[in-house]
Amino acid sequence: MSIPQLIITEFVPLAALTSWRIGGTARYLATVRSPAGVAEAIAFADARMLPVWILGGGSNMLISDDGLPGVVIRMRDMHVDIKQNADTAEVHIGAGAPMAGTVRQLVNAGWSGMAWAEGLPGTVGGAVYGNAGCYGGAMADTVQSIDLWRAGCLDTVLPATLGFGYRTSALKRHAVPQLVHGMHVGDILPIVVGATIRLTSADPVQLATELAETAVLRKGKTPQGSSCGSVFKNPAGDSAGRLIEAAGLKGYAVGSAVIAERHANYIINRGGATSADVRALVSHIRAAVAAHSGVTLEPEVQILGEEWPFNA
Repeated sequence: MSIPQLIITEFVPLAALTSWRIGGTARYLATVRSPAGVAEAIAFADARMLPVWILGGGSNMLISDDGLPGVVIRMRDMHVDIKQNADTAEVHIGAGAPMAGTVRQLVNAGWSGMAWAEGLPGTVGGAVYGNAGCYGGAMADTVQSIDLWRAGCLDTVLPATLGFGYRTSALKRHAVPQLVHGMHVGDILPIVVGATIRLTSADPVQLATELAETAVLRKGKTPQGSSCGSVFKNPAGDSAGRLIEAAGLKGYAVGSAVIAERHANYIINRGGATSADVRALVSHIRAAVAAHSGVTLEPEVQILGEEWPFNA
């Protein structure tokens, strides 16, 4: 039996679809499993003159307590196609494929280049969009081409088109108004629907060791509880976590949102935290760090449906 490429559901609570477990209700949730499904979802929104938001794994975003009044497209295309050529492989991956599971699949098959992403939350599409990286690696290191939906068409582009930078891309840099207010169909920025990465073959035993070492590093630094991962980008030559800790903020809380004791660049939802709690805590952290060290931290996480209160 074929799997529908688009499923639309009304009035869906979004908190459970995010790693922070925070957020209101989507008027419509469009679950898509192919680029064609993306096009259908956008046509659905266009016919009703509704704004559109893109939701991957929900790992690097904060959704408004008031919810999102338009169409939230959840990317669930999880295919992984490996094309081998001697000791290299081109791997085409759907935007909805989970990063952690995909990395393990590739490593177990003997392909090197992605072990740094062991345990990384979110989806491949989101990782490309934000140039996710850690432990010396980043998506820009392996991406060969990106599949984009734009202007009603599917287009494949080279990495230079996306202007990758530290934890960002041209798509992310230009998306702030759309993240806050949603994208009206005529103004929709390109949407990542897939990517091709290039990997090399390696000793599976060595790769398994690298994967295990990365897992230990991540476990040792990651606090328990619901979070979005790192809230702030690291300033050049420094660490956001160190700066937050130096400002004496570990354990500081607003409502049910608290700065983690293990890693100060994490904000934990200890149960019932709201978007308002997190936004107030982010604002307090930025002000306190700026007063203590003179550094203005830039949030890495993005918010859907509301403005960040940077001037609070």
